[in-house]
Amino acid sequence: MRAILSVSNKTGVVDFARGLRELGVELYSTGGTKKAIADAGIAVDSISTLTGFPEILDGRVKTLHPSVHGGIVARRDLPEHMSALAEAGITTIDIVVVNLYPFVETVTRSGVTLEEAIENIDIGGPTMIRSAAKNYESVAVVVDPADYDRVLNQLKENALDSGARMRLAQKAYQHTASYDTAISRYLCDEMFPEHMTIALEKALSLRYGENPGQNACFYTVQDVKTSDRGLGTLTVHSGPEISFNNLLDFDSAVNALAPFARPTVAILKHTNPCGLASRDSLAEAYVLALTGDPVAAFGGVVASNRPIDGSTAEEIAKTHYDAVIAPAYSDDALALLSQKKSLRIVSVPFPEREDDALEFRHVRGGFLVQTRDCIAEEELSPKQVSKRSPTDAEMDDMLFAWHAVKSVKSNAIVLAKDSVLLGMGAGQPSRVESVAIALKKAGDRTMGAVLASDAFFPFADGPELALQAGITAIIEPGGSVRDDEVVEAVDKYDAAMVFTGMRHFRH
Repeated sequence: MRAILSVSNKTGVVDFARGLRELGVELYSTGGTKKAIADAGIAVDSISTLTGFPEILDGRVKTLHPSVHGGIVARRDLPEHMSALAEAGITTIDIVVVNLYPFVETVTRSGVTLEEAIENIDIGGPTMIRSAAKNYESVAVVVDPADYDRVLNQLKENALDSGARMRLAQKAYQHTASYDTAISRYLCDEMFPEHMTIALEKALSLRYGENPGQNACFYTVQDVKTSDRGLGTLTVHSGPEISFNNLLDFDSAVNALAPFARPTVAILKHTNPCGLASRDSLAEAYVLALTGDPVAAFGGVVASNRPIDGSTAEEIAKTHYDAVIAPAYSDDALALLSQKKSLRIVSVPFPEREDDALEFRHVRGGFLVQTRDCIAEEELSPKQVSKRSPTDAEMDDMLFAWHAVKSVKSNAIVLAKDSVLLGMGAGQPSRVESVAIALKKAGDRTMGAVLASDAFFPFADGPELALQAGITAIIEPGGSVRDDEVVEAVDKYDAAMVFTGMRHFRH
């Protein structure tokens, strides 16, 4: 048997080579891989021994040769193939061990030039991988160091059969597909090209999906256009296994907190923030966030955009939650919260700013693709449309509510005062129903509070209901054919209203 070894990731390759030699396999290798194997005292020949031709063009051409690919792709069950090899003096290759230049690692480093990126596009490697995978009936192709021990054991037990080789081939094609996806994505200068592939990597196996009858896993997206790996960097510190629904809530938590610069705490239930508050003191922000809906908060998820300290942890520990998510935890906070064995404690880096990374949403038969919903700078200077100007305090609260309402399911209504969410209405088929729910949640705290609506009010009934309850200022996109009626209702109560010109639906 003969094997070619040419790897960028050299983890375990020396031990694997040693194991192959102990089984009597002849080894051929290139460049750094050959040096690593030879330095370990293992007999290995150069690829040039097979090809009779030296590496040229700074190593760009070394395996692209009939003596390599003929030996890989020749079908052993076809006499004409074997005769052709014999006439050309080509020997068969039985094992191909290849992984590719670190393109993703290279282009995601800061300051990388296009020339450096191009030089890290592997040519010979993918060609050998695809050749070997195509001929898996006769050739074993190994692209993942995690498979080295299994392949050695199968070779020892004469169990590297067609089925095992086919599984290796599938993995090999996925390896090259992901590699090509990264290159294509890097070179693409269009937001929405005519053709697009998505490279996914399995991150977590989950007990089940949204419901126990559904199977599920968590895959991370490989995207060289963004440095935000999101939940792919999640660390579990304590608590039960992370669930499908936990991950949905964690994603909503990061989205809810991303717009806020001040220390902010959100409490989420079923991906909606039912509590939200900003304060210089994180512990105070948590206590105020809990007032948004202390009943709904039970069993929910607490999220913070700052590392959780001991005093904040003491407050959190007073209520039963399913999970806590933050960028980090102080030692005493982690020790305290970890005492709750049913509480999942996780950390994930929060983005410093929102970007326009692509979002994918599956529908039957395809994906909807859009840029992330971000608040534009001009929305922070909304247009006054009422007769009365909002006070400075009202404007601050309206902007807080505007940042908050973006993460609530449509039709979304948020009531706020002093940078605290007082009540919210979410996911209702009519906007006035969401207003009624938000008012009910806020109770007697509505006097002097403000309201944010993620889209325009189609009628004046919603604003009138809020104004009657004591709301003094409203922020919404505007754009309804009945805007004049809505503004007239606001003026009737001597309240203030501003239009942002942009809606933020979250279906």
